[in-house]
Amino acid sequence: MNISGRIVHFEKGEWDRCRNIDEIEKFNEDWICAVREKLKPNGTIWVTGTFHNIFSVVRTLQRHGFRIINLISWHKSNPRPIVDGQHFTFSTEIIVWARKSQHGRHYFNHELMVNFNGGIPMEDVWTIPTPEYWERRCGKHPTQKPLRLLHRIILASSRVGDVILDPFTGSCTTGIAANLLQRKFIGIDQNKDYLEIGIRRKAEITDLDNSSKMLAKLFESEGIPMVMVNHARRGLREKMIEQGICYLRAGDSKGSLLVKPGFERLQYVLLHTNGENGHIFKLNKKGCFQIWTKETLENYGFQPEHAPYYIVLHFDNKKEVQLNRSLNLKEYKNTYVAKIKSLSDFICVE
Repeated sequence: MNISGRIVHFEKGEWDRCRNIDEIEKFNEDWICAVREKLKPNGTIWVTGTFHNIFSVVRTLQRHGFRIINLISWHKSNPRPIVDGQHFTFSTEIIVWARKSQHGRHYFNHELMVNFNGGIPMEDVWTIPTPEYWERRCGKHPTQKPLRLLHRIILASSRVGDVILDPFTGSCTTGIAANLLQRKFIGIDQNKDYLEIGIRRKAEITDLDNSSKMLAKLFESEGIPMVMVNHARRGLREKMIEQGICYLRAGDSKGSLLVKPGFERLQYVLLHTNGENGHIFKLNKKGCFQIWTKETLENYGFQPEHAPYYIVLHFDNKKEVQLNRSLNLKEYKNTYVAKIKSLSDFICVE
């Protein structure tokens, strides 16, 4: 295309060329039939696309008995600008989520998605940026999807140990997300060069430090809730639970108030004694605290000794959160230091 005297190529490869409607319908018929044979009875399928193909995909899925669960609008927060002056900026793609069978129940980790969304049900419009530099270090694919997108999809609709198939895997973003989340993966692509990128990306996450950093970025981007971890001697811990009040000194030795990153997502408090007997409760209000004087705490039956002012967190002492992984709170001297940690450190994300 000639734009302002410049020849601009938009074609990504032979596979991306425009097809007539009959070719599109036949292509979707062939691959969807092949995938359906391998899908478990209550298994689900996710398909991402634009208007060029996605409506044909929906028709084909319905024709073969799939039940459409959701149409997700993926809003790209950093879309490429339109250069021909003839369109609105293309900033969305449609994601179809469908179940193989019309009846029965599919797996959906609704509670986790609610937690990611600040305690309210997640809607069907997702704002997620396109892949960043750290996702393209091993090479680029022209339609590469962000890890954040596949991370959310896989957590929402699969369990640890499940097998995930991507028949158009490209540079293997689905596989990287699946492996980071302890799922098994099978990827297929007709382009060997793109598969080589996927192999390099796989090698990158075999390094434990790299994979840990990637997971930390992904969970942080989801807005996963944070937990205030606080040591208290046994009698004090029991009284805090009885009152629904957790308090800790406000700041450093010079009296400065220190509010660390992640506090805005603080939704839980974990009370323990010497790294043992941990109990997690949900705060009454996300990311909020009060500053109380020593005298105010004394009015509630506490006996603070180390500072004139304290941070106070109010929690629901009637609803203890059930832990589904063993706690490891002993960190030598740091065992006794209050800290903010991710909820995923204490509750298994499946």
